Amino acid sequence: MENSKTQKSNISVGIIGFGAFGRLIAKHIGKDVELLAYDAAAGLENQASDLGVTLTTLENVALCDVIVLAVPVSSFAEILTLIAPICRPGATVVDVGSVKMQPAFAMEQILPPHVNVVATHPLFGPESASDGIAGLKIAVCPVRGNRHRVLSNYFRNRLCLEVIETTPEEHDREAATVQGLTHLIAKVLLDMKPLPSRMTTRSFDLLMEAISMVQYDAPEVFHAIEQQNRFAPEVRRRFFNLANELRLTLEAGEEKSGRPSAQEELTLH
Repeated sequence: MENSKTQKSNISVGIIGFGAFGRLIAKHIGKDVELLAYDAAAGLENQASDLGVTLTTLENVALCDVIVLAVPVSSFAEILTLIAPICRPGATVVDVGSVKMQPAFAMEQILPPHVNVVATHPLFGPESASDGIAGLKIAVCPVRGNRHRVLSNYFRNRLCLEVIETTPEEHDREAATVQGLTHLIAKVLLDMKPLPSRMTTRSFDLLMEAISMVQYDAPEVFHAIEQQNRFAPEVRRRFFNLANELRLTLEAGEEKSGRPSAQEELTLH
């Protein structure tokens, strides 16, 4: 699939935000379309050249047939406001963020009615996609127009992704648990370093493998997952309440057995 030689489509695709995820997108769709990209950061020329991407202005990218927003939530509305007057009638704007309700609402409100809007969330990142993306999942949320059908067919048939069509609200409800807990547990365990690496079980190795897939995500990814998803606070509260109940149960068992608690043992030594 990766090496198949096919004639590129005449559809132009522009990527706004050429960070790790923007480059991952370019790596997998560059064989099919002509790619332009814009990023305010300097020093990306070599990466762009290696991927066959033309770095250009925000205005040029906003004139593409498909515009992919791979930017932090913090700059999302600003970018939309800048490209809204430039987008061509019939263009399709797609976002790839971890949270869907807020970006979908912003795109629908700020972009002109003649622009198609699709909110997507590739359920993988540069680390988890290091061995390829075939078989991985992507959430697709139709917002305005019917171009989501074309995108879903491309994701499914060309990129071999498993497409999950959903709404922004349904996505955020599930992602609050799926991503929220994964990143939360990863952050806590990473703060507990050094962690054992010699006498480990298979289950622990799998846990560390899962953590390795998210530990190098940009800080804004964690911020978006935990603070921009309206359903995340309730998931966190439930998780910590249950963890605290378990802690109390275990400490009560230690008191009944007459053994000192772990904290007491540390104090004694």
